[in-house]
Amino acid sequence: MISALGWLPKGAAKAVPTVTQISDLEMEALKAQLEGQVMDDDEMSSQEDEDEDEDIENDSEAKAISRAKAVASSFKADQDNNTADAIEKGLKELDMDNYDNSDDEDNVANRVYNSTATDVMYAAGEKDPYITKDDDSESEVEDFTIKDSDLVLLCCKNEDEVSNLEIWIYEEYDNRGEGNLYVHHDILLPSFPLCLEWLNFNPCGSSDKRNLVAVGTMDTSIEIWDLDILDNVEPVTTLGGKLDPENNEGDDKSSKSKDKKKKDKKKKKKVQLVPGSHEDSVLSLSWNRDFRNVLASGSADTCVKVWDLATQKCEYTLKHHQDKVQAVCWNPKEASVLLTGAFDRNVCLTDARSPTAKPVSWTIDADVEAVDWDPHTPTCFAVSMENGAVNFFDARGGAGSKPLHALKAHKKAACALSYNPAVSGLF
Repeated sequence: MISALGWLPKGAAKAVPTVTQISDLEMEALKAQLEGQVMDDDEMSSQEDEDEDEDIENDSEAKAISRAKAVASSFKADQDNNTADAIEKGLKELDMDNYDNSDDEDNVANRVYNSTATDVMYAAGEKDPYITKDDDSESEVEDFTIKDSDLVLLCCKNEDEVSNLEIWIYEEYDNRGEGNLYVHHDILLPSFPLCLEWLNFNPCGSSDKRNLVAVGTMDTSIEIWDLDILDNVEPVTTLGGKLDPENNEGDDKSSKSKDKKKKDKKKKKKVQLVPGSHEDSVLSLSWNRDFRNVLASGSADTCVKVWDLATQKCEYTLKHHQDKVQAVCWNPKEASVLLTGAFDRNVCLTDARSPTAKPVSWTIDADVEAVDWDPHTPTCFAVSMENGAVNFFDARGGAGSKPLHALKAHKKAACALSYNPAVSGLF
C-alpha cells in the first residue's frame, strides 16, 4: 500500500549519499545487548552441551582407533610392492640433487609449478583484458550517483506490516536511451506513514541546508529523516509522540500505588505523550518555505499545530475544527496565512500571527480530502472532497462565499490535489 508521494526539488539531493557510521558507544551498547541474549541462551543449554561433548569424545575416540587399524592393515599389504617405486618417483620430480646449485628463481618456480607461473605474468603497466573488476566498480559508482538531471521521487509504503520510505530515481528519455525508474535506497520506518513533506531546515542548530523529509505517522509523532544518509536507523529528530520510558521512570515509580487501585477498576493506563504532541494520528503536513523553521500539521485529534523546528516544540495549537483535520497548506505569497480542511466539512483560513482570532471559514458539501493554493493566483484555492468533486474559491470573497466554479472530477473520493507551478490553470 502506497500511503504518500512527493517530489524532491532538483539539486536538493546529495550526489553520493553518506553511509551510516556506527559510533563506538552505539557498537558497545549493541554488543552488550547481544551478549545478554547469548548468555541467557548459554545458561539454559550449558548442561546439555556438556553431556553431548562427553558422548562425542567417546564416539570420536572409538572411530579414530578403528580407522587407524584399517589404514595400518592396508599400508602393510601394499608396502612391499609400492614403497620403493613411490619414493624414487618423488625424488625424481623434485630433482633434489640440483636444488641448491640453481640461483634462478624463475627456473625453480618452473620446476615446482610445472611452468604455470609465466602464464599469468604481463609486462609492466599492462592489464589483463579478462579482469574487469575496476570497470564494474566504476559502473556501480556511476549508477549510484544522483545526477542533476535525475528526478527524485519520495514514496511511503507499507507491505506485509513493514513500513518504509523509498527514494526513487527517474531518468528521463534522451538520446542515450530510454527512461528508467528504480529505487535508489530506502529507509525503514518504525510506524505506519500517512503523509510526508520535504524541507531543508536543519533542526540541529546549523545554518546549512539539509535534504530532509517530515513523515506523519499513526503513532502521534512526526519523524524527520535525512535523505542523504544510507541505512538510517533513527530520525534526525521527532516532534511529539510518546515519552521515552527511561526519561519517565521517576513518574512511574511515584504512581505505583495509584496504578494498583486502578487495576481493581480494570482501567488501562493512559499513554504518556510529549508536551504539545498530537493525541492521534498525524494526517497532513505543510512546511513554510519563507519561515523555514515553521511546520504545520493536522491530526485526527481535530487539532492543527504549528511547530518551531529550531526548538522542536509546538508553538500554537488551533482548535477551530470539530473532526479529523485532513489537509493543511501555507499560502505561497502570504507566509503567515494557513488553509486547513477537515471532516467536519469546513475549510478555514487562519493567520499564524493571531492564532486566537476567529478563522474565516467556508462550508462545503462533503468531507475535505485535500486543499491547495493556486500558485499563479495566490488568493484562490481548490478543495477536493470525498464525493469526488473539486470546488474553487477566492479568499477575497470572505467567509461563506460561493465557489467560483465546481468540477465533478471523480466518481469516488478525490484524495489528492496539486497545481502545476509552471502552467496556469493546470492542476
